[in-house]
Amino acid sequence: MDIIIILLALFFLMFVAYRGFSVILFAPIAALFAVLLTDPGHVLPFFSGVFMEKMVGFIKLYFPVFLLGAIFGKVIEMSGFAKSITRAVIRLIGPSRAMLAIVLVGAILTYGGVSLFVVAFALYPFASELFKAADIPKRLIPGTIALGAFTFTMDAFPGTPQIQNIIPTTFFKTDTWAAPWLGLIGGLFVLAIGMTYLEWRRRKAARAGEGYGTGHINEPEQIPDEVLPNAFVAILPLLLVGIFNKVFTNLIPKYYGTVFDFSKIGMKDVPPVEIPKLAAVWAVEGALVIGIVTVLLFAFRQVKSNFNAGINVSIGGALLATLNTASEYGFGGVIAALPGFAAVNKGMADTIQDPLVNEAVTTTALAGITGSASGGLSIALATMGDKYAAQADKLGIDPEVLHRVASMASGGMDTLPHNGAVITLLAVTGLTHKQSYFDIFAMTIIKTIAVFFVIALYYLFGIV
Repeated sequence: MDIIIILLALFFLMFVAYRGFSVILFAPIAALFAVLLTDPGHVLPFFSGVFMEKMVGFIKLYFPVFLLGAIFGKVIEMSGFAKSITRAVIRLIGPSRAMLAIVLVGAILTYGGVSLFVVAFALYPFASELFKAADIPKRLIPGTIALGAFTFTMDAFPGTPQIQNIIPTTFFKTDTWAAPWLGLIGGLFVLAIGMTYLEWRRRKAARAGEGYGTGHINEPEQIPDEVLPNAFVAILPLLLVGIFNKVFTNLIPKYYGTVFDFSKIGMKDVPPVEIPKLAAVWAVEGALVIGIVTVLLFAFRQVKSNFNAGINVSIGGALLATLNTASEYGFGGVIAALPGFAAVNKGMADTIQDPLVNEAVTTTALAGITGSASGGLSIALATMGDKYAAQADKLGIDPEVLHRVASMASGGMDTLPHNGAVITLLAVTGLTHKQSYFDIFAMTIIKTIAVFFVIALYYLFGIV
């Protein structure tokens, strides 16, 4: 019965997310419903002592990353830098390779720290223009953008400043560059298989005589031949985010050591700060600040005209994204404290004894259920992170491998139909699940397979 209660809460949350209801409201409702069925007298203590503690703890750690990432993406968009990078890549690759061009631009933007939601909006007008010129079916645009923005540069490539690569750092005391070779090989695996699939779909449509099509909705206006910033200037902020992320990752632990003790400066009531848990988060925050300042230095004239409105939009988006994920994190904390979870945990441990495979299956399953990579990752590591770390230490597995497997697994089954990014992407392109979700799901399958591919590489060759 305890296990059924947990499953009811999980499927209820998945159902309301799929129907488009806010998890900010329904995550605590689902969690407390599970508590109510377990022991009605525990509802209020669990709400304040577990759900709210976990939720607020997540916000304290990660809200600055969400906020700075959203602002960085917005100023990149407002400055014209995103358009400039897109134009430059298209000229370099050539319009005949429309799919590859869109995938590479999406990869550059997301690896440079731009939110994948921003990338979807920025890429669509160019994708539409290229696909129309090459007479490629419009229904293939979402799958193409998904490969570029939602996969290998989101959580596989080392150093990516996306939140899915940051969350594991606080659990395993790693940094965003964890397991660089595994991440790079896994990312290239996804890129190669994904492009092979998309090209196969394009050729199949061409043989059937299917072109871009007519009568579409949300067709973008023709892109004007406006004067855009120099492409080398446009890509500079993205390069600096990557470079300073690495620089700060190395410098912060050297400067602060392992602990910052407030009592040494007369603040005895403030608990000490453990630097290894926060160094990677601070490094990304510092790098994003430098990226934002760089954009403003080179394109202040373009940004200032609509700066206030643009920043307000990005702050609102950051708040929404943070609260969504934090609510799911609080939900996971409550579920982990219930007796049914202990039974599930034991069953998983007995069935899947390998910590890497267990971590991959648990993380991607929870990401799929919640419809969120960061939400599923947070729940998985909040409930099982310490156990994985202990098992890995016992077996001599590098914590960096745990980090990379968890990060990549979060971006596997997260893109089920109820995922927010999927819904947004389809809405932006004016397409439906029926028309285009099949190709997005193909990327989901490729990404999930890639996680077990890197696990096999580690065990066979010891690559980290």
